[in-house]
Amino acid sequence: MDHSEALKTLAAVFLTVIGMNLYAQQTGRDSIRMDTSVVKTLPHVTISTSGYKEVIPSQRLAGAHLKSLNSFSVADAIRYFAGVQVKDYGGIGGLKTVDIRSMGTNHMGVFYDGIQLGNAQNGQVDLGKFSMDNIESISLYNGQKSEIFQPAKDYGSSGSIYLRSRKPVFDSLKRTNFKGVFKTGSFDLVNPSLLLEQKLTKNINYSLSGEYVKSSGRYPFRYRRVFHESGNVAWDTTAIRENGDIDAKRVESGLYGNINRGWWNVKGYFYHSERGIPGAIVNNVWKRSQRQWDRNFFLQGSFQKNIVNGYDIQVNAKYANDYMRYLNPDTTLMYIDNNFRQREWYASVANKYSLSKKVDLNLSTDFQYNTLHSNLDGFVFPKRFTSLVSLAGAADLGAFKMQASVLGTFVHERITRGNTSVGDSAVAAPSRNEVTPAVFVSYKPFRKVDLNIRAFYKNIFRMPTFNDLYYTDIGNISLKPEFTHQYNIGFLYRINRPSSFLCDWQLQSDVYYNKVTDKIVAVLKGNSMYRWMIMNIGKVEIKGVDVVANQTFRFPGNVLLNVRAGYTYQKAQDMTESKNPEIQKLTYGGQIAYIPWHSGSLISSLQYQTWRLNYSFIYVGKRYHNSANIPENYEQPWYTSDLSASKEIKLNRCRFKVAGELNNVFSQDYDVVYNYPMPKRNFKIILSVEL
Repeated sequence: MDHSEALKTLAAVFLTVIGMNLYAQQTGRDSIRMDTSVVKTLPHVTISTSGYKEVIPSQRLAGAHLKSLNSFSVADAIRYFAGVQVKDYGGIGGLKTVDIRSMGTNHMGVFYDGIQLGNAQNGQVDLGKFSMDNIESISLYNGQKSEIFQPAKDYGSSGSIYLRSRKPVFDSLKRTNFKGVFKTGSFDLVNPSLLLEQKLTKNINYSLSGEYVKSSGRYPFRYRRVFHESGNVAWDTTAIRENGDIDAKRVESGLYGNINRGWWNVKGYFYHSERGIPGAIVNNVWKRSQRQWDRNFFLQGSFQKNIVNGYDIQVNAKYANDYMRYLNPDTTLMYIDNNFRQREWYASVANKYSLSKKVDLNLSTDFQYNTLHSNLDGFVFPKRFTSLVSLAGAADLGAFKMQASVLGTFVHERITRGNTSVGDSAVAAPSRNEVTPAVFVSYKPFRKVDLNIRAFYKNIFRMPTFNDLYYTDIGNISLKPEFTHQYNIGFLYRINRPSSFLCDWQLQSDVYYNKVTDKIVAVLKGNSMYRWMIMNIGKVEIKGVDVVANQTFRFPGNVLLNVRAGYTYQKAQDMTESKNPEIQKLTYGGQIAYIPWHSGSLISSLQYQTWRLNYSFIYVGKRYHNSANIPENYEQPWYTSDLSASKEIKLNRCRFKVAGELNNVFSQDYDVVYNYPMPKRNFKIILSVEL
């Protein structure tokens, strides 16, 4: 099956699913749904739902959909969201970063239990460090989270991913929960994890989870390159991916408390890993020797309370300490042994005022302090002081809802000489003060039909990272922030009929236009082919469409089928002007690197009693690995199919689960990133027990 046939198959599946839904709509009646914002505990039953209805709904994976994915890390699951591109450098230990609607990795905010994960050094969060074993839900928001009662930091990204870890929940007969999981499979994988939850008092719960991952990272691959001018094969290599091993440990612990008209929690996180970096395959050389060590720690806490009627307060705080060492012992290239240490202090206070039952205001103030030290020659040690103030309002006028916010960001930087010599100049980047607005609206035109039309505009920016500003011989302290302007209009239509064949159906679609200005790019410095400079010369225009359909079918015999289909079309053009007419001719108006015009996914789960069968499919259309859309930069489309099956067994108070996964069923050869081949067919066996 070639890429055109794969695209046609994906479109046919998507249209068939929608057609089945439209036919099934005619047979049911509207049901009455009850919303609640509390957790109710009954003997042997725990019910937890949310009554908050978003102005701009998120894409969300939780429950059956999340369980049905063959996902090793959070990055694997995020691939199924429409409008998202994940850069995966291959294997279990490969770096995995996410980009939303082609605006760049640094414009995506990643939040873990409500507080942002940061990386002031390069702005990238490696989502491969977060296991699925302890994740309860993953939500993706375009623009920002559709809730005004939040820290100012939550308003500061072009898009956001919220990771919600599992919180202890007990029924009236239990005080302890325990879960143990063991995974093994391809790549010599050994992956045990444990979770312990304890009810300490009536209002305080405790959780402790730990995980160990060890893998050789070895997998066979075939790599084929041709001379585009002649069509002759440059090389056709079959080999084993080397130096992709990983040895990682993760420990998380949390305290969760309820108080009168409020709650609080404290969470600690520690991650330590050593991994090989197999590197790119260049000139048919695939054996590399680079190594990387990571040590990440953070301690964070949240407190929320209704002080008096109409006034709520939320307080968040965090301390993070991150260490990374990179080693390249290959002296034939360049011996490198550099380490980087980041520290972050963060605090936030949000105040929500209810002016009436229909109008709320929120005033949030945040402060963040970041530092970076390194042994890199000539590197200065930067310090960044960031203050944020946001004012937001929300109005619920029945059929019409709206939210508006304005964010003030004030950044001041200092540096010390660090590893520079006495004669070197050491100047900090100038202070930046920016004010950025956002407006979100939704309208429900029919009282008895669950149809919502929504739209938003947001103007936001991202600051240059420490590497952009201060990296030795490359950084540029004159860099300006990189701005985005986002325009979006879409709709959400839902039908919920628990007793009918189509239990639940949801269709949402968005059309959007994004513009990125002052984009930070690396350009050659002078006539040298080896010296680079970071500059604000980039411009990108993105036009796109996202479509997502979710549905649940109930068959006789209480057989449930969950299906989620997503499709994205994007035209993301590099509008950067170059003084070199040859470069201008090649790149201006070209599709930016790694962004496909067409992509899509399908997730399906068939459940019968204690059996579950899952199938998932991802398609990524043709791309180029450079804005010069020429044959030499062309990247083939790729598509993968994953299968899994599981069986639950109950024995007294214990629940056992046995699962098997088969990934890349058809053993496709493909790259997500140029010259980084991905694994072919591989498997995983999972055993778990819950008490």
